[in-house]
Amino acid sequence: MPKIAVARLWFEGNSFSPVPTPLAAFQGREWTAGTEALRLYRGTATELGAVDAFLAERPDWSATILRCTAAQPGGPMTDDAYDAWISEVEAGLSEGGFDGVYLSLHGACLTESDPEADLTTIRRVRALIGPQVKLVASFDFHGNMSPQVAALLDGASVYRTYPHVDMDRAAMRALLLLERGLAGEPIHGAIAKLPVVLHSFHMRDADGPMAEVWAEAWRAERKPILDASLFGGFAWGDTPTAGPSAMVWAEDHRSARALARELVAEIDRRRDRFAVTLPTPEEALEKALAAPAGLVALLDPADNPLSGGVADTPGLLRVLLGAKLQVETVYCFLHDPEAVMAAQQAGVGGAIARPLAGRTTSDFGPPVPFTGVVETLTAGQFLNTGPMEHGAPVDLGPTAVLRAGKLRVVITSRKEAAVDPAFFELHGIDLSGVRILANKAKNHFRAAFASRCSAIVECDTPGPAALDLLALPFRHVPRAWRA
Repeated sequence: MPKIAVARLWFEGNSFSPVPTPLAAFQGREWTAGTEALRLYRGTATELGAVDAFLAERPDWSATILRCTAAQPGGPMTDDAYDAWISEVEAGLSEGGFDGVYLSLHGACLTESDPEADLTTIRRVRALIGPQVKLVASFDFHGNMSPQVAALLDGASVYRTYPHVDMDRAAMRALLLLERGLAGEPIHGAIAKLPVVLHSFHMRDADGPMAEVWAEAWRAERKPILDASLFGGFAWGDTPTAGPSAMVWAEDHRSARALARELVAEIDRRRDRFAVTLPTPEEALEKALAAPAGLVALLDPADNPLSGGVADTPGLLRVLLGAKLQVETVYCFLHDPEAVMAAQQAGVGGAIARPLAGRTTSDFGPPVPFTGVVETLTAGQFLNTGPMEHGAPVDLGPTAVLRAGKLRVVITSRKEAAVDPAFFELHGIDLSGVRILANKAKNHFRAAFASRCSAIVECDTPGPAALDLLALPFRHVPRAWRA
């Protein structure tokens, strides 16, 4: 009867966010272990949902669920937060008796002192369990992957959709490789990298240059190839292993290495097609207002929480307030617990006048004066109904909707991206009556909303995930990789 251990650290670190990500951010979003972890995510489109489904089909397997945690992307994970997680995992693994270990990782985790935290995690786990215990992992497509990982693991897989709606399937593929390895089947891995940092705007799986490379990878998945995966990299992770890569697992090392190099070459051949330019927020608003009838999304990717944004930059909000729009407009969202408390004190229908945004830092612009009324107050809890992490619980903390004329502004106590329909239902916002939906978002927004929008317009504003990589103070990534 195989006995396995499961642990999870899902976090994407933005080196240029002004706010480090503390232990409280992990404990407030996902901090679970044991049978409770499987119960909580049972039936969801998540990695732990996949673990539960995998074990349900294998009643002769047993699993110890060690500490599993996740936080929204943000500034580097504090060292004490990482230490708290890894110490629990190592303590559990030290008990021994495991045939295999599955790690649910991101691939772009970094801490205050470690720009390659995922590699460190894999090294530490491998050192603890020894060479005989099988070790597999699943990763986010935006991982900055070290080639050393292939020699440390016995199998792995990666999200194959962007927006990421297949987290559970990536985990299942990794677990199936674990099953093959425990059965004694040969599995060899290789990772090839491209020395360049690319923006992910044109990396969607539905169309564009990365979709073409994905198609090449899937066509190659036949004996002796067991799994062919791509990483787009995370542009704002300042790490020596930044940039796109290919990871292949095969029955022999030569086949894995050859296909990994071939897939990276396919990305390189399309390098120019990953380039992107964006309009200013003023130009983008004009374009959005001129779009066909219906809901138009006006996106601010530079402060996208799912790229490590702080959900606090003022650029787009300033433009919207200055435009005095005559169409129903929703701006979501600002992470501002103090503003939520002020809204609670004012009560529904009460007046509120205070500066918004620019609360965390003035590096991206000063706060914006706001005068309006409190329209809605909520407890901030819902279950995802869209395709990303479907069924998973979300806790925004207390929230409020403020209104100034035709503009509504959503403010939250916790930073969770507004990419699920239930976010808007929670706040009583009927998007069928909205013309402009301004959102701190990028590609993940499209999973649930692309079909509902007559147009999607992105703009370039200052923020932690800014478009101009040459303007950011990288220390580990050569300038030539960012040109």
